[in-house]
Amino acid sequence: MERSKFWGNYGSSILLLLGIIVGSIVGVVLGEKAMILSPIGDIFLNLMFTIVVPMVFISISTAVGNMLNMKRLGKILGSLMAIFIGTGIVAAILIFVVVNIFPPAVGAKIVLNSGNMGTPSSAANLIVNSLTVNDFSGLFSRKNMLPIIIASIGFGFSVSVCGGEESPVGKLLNNMNNIIMKLVELIMKLAPIGLGAYFASLIGEFGPKLLGDYGRAMLIYYPTCILYAILAFPLYAYISGGKEGVSRMSKYILTPALTAFATQSSVATLPTNMAACKNIGVPKDVYEIVLPMGATMHMDGSVI
Repeated sequence: MERSKFWGNYGSSILLLLGIIVGSIVGVVLGEKAMILSPIGDIFLNLMFTIVVPMVFISISTAVGNMLNMKRLGKILGSLMAIFIGTGIVAAILIFVVVNIFPPAVGAKIVLNSGNMGTPSSAANLIVNSLTVNDFSGLFSRKNMLPIIIASIGFGFSVSVCGGEESPVGKLLNNMNNIIMKLVELIMKLAPIGLGAYFASLIGEFGPKLLGDYGRAMLIYYPTCILYAILAFPLYAYISGGKEGVSRMSKYILTPALTAFATQSSVATLPTNMAACKNIGVPKDVYEIVLPMGATMHMDGSVI
């Protein structure tokens, strides 16, 4: 019973970790020959990236469309912005302290090629291009995540006003949301093989470079990220849900963390974050709004 419960909680994470470890060993042993596995890893990543746009649009539209009280939406968005800014400041303070103690560029000789600067955009154009697209087809690209989020919130609000989850469109959205999450589960079954192959080709191609001038920076960056996760994540979970919050977070964080580490992409990690929050017990309307916005706007690793 205990073994079955343990495997049920951690089995997928263990398989994912084993896939990454085996892939890393293959990359080190085979070197550049490991790049033959690159198509397998790319196929998995492409599946993850492809599902992101419909998942974001449908999940946010469903969550907002199901809301009868728009004050809750305002509270979620307000809390979201405060937390994103607050945790970003904590990450920034941490890295300022670390790099002043361990300067990452000491002894590095990295030659940067010169390039031509394009025409700079005005602040107004940057805002317009960040928040909107000039054609509906632009909403089908993961490169335009903020416009997709804004459009999905607007669409969900309109569904809520026109009958909510009991309306024909509301029922369709809820059904499509269940279908999308089931599809994500199927894709994630390929994760140990896909990420293992991706890591093997990555290390095979860039391994020697990473041990050169970038090595010191990596030896500072990754331990700092781990330190931040060990210190800050339990604190955030405790503030959110007490000891039970810390326990649930610890139980389900490994798969999203490994996916983020392996893919280096917040967007590619979004499906695993959705599944983890569902298992943790985060309210559905909260994680379906917060996570897609977080994949674009809340990047403490990038701050570091």
